[in-house]
Amino acid sequence: MTRLSTDRLTLSELDEDDAPFILQLLNDPDWIRYIGDRKARTLEDARIYLRNGPIAMYAREGFGLYRTALARDDTPIGLCGLIRRPTLADVDIGFAFLPGYRSSGYAFESASAVLAQARTLGMPRVVAIVSPDNVRSAALLTRLDFRRERSIRLADDDELLDLYARDLGGSAP
Repeated sequence: MTRLSTDRLTLSELDEDDAPFILQLLNDPDWIRYIGDRKARTLEDARIYLRNGPIAMYAREGFGLYRTALARDDTPIGLCGLIRRPTLADVDIGFAFLPGYRSSGYAFESASAVLAQARTLGMPRVVAIVSPDNVRSAALLTRLDFRRERSIRLADDDELLDLYARDLGGSAP
């Protein structure tokens, strides 16, 4: 089981016991606005999201979105991790935090740990996709040394997104 840590955070694989936290996060208005409505309205919907999303990706890829929690008491505050999408050539980084834990440096701290993991895995480059109006996420990516490359559309999606990229200097495994 993957476990990353920083001074203030622990990042670990999600499991179905995280359904209450995931249900709360997936229904946050900013998640719905910037990431999309996953239609998770019940604990069972959240468990299905976990099984078909992060848990399936751990089994398939060996990485995924991680439960990001406060190190001092294990309170879950968000997600951060790597995602392999069939429509992107490179692995992308994703992050989302509950409202009470934004603007505290947690996203930068967790994303830095995830980028170190990507480097360890030999990934030469990591990308990120962001809604053009998500100014805060774009600013965070810039702080993490990502550069905007172009606008893209993911398969079967009408929304135009900004693609950011960062070279890590590794080589593909």
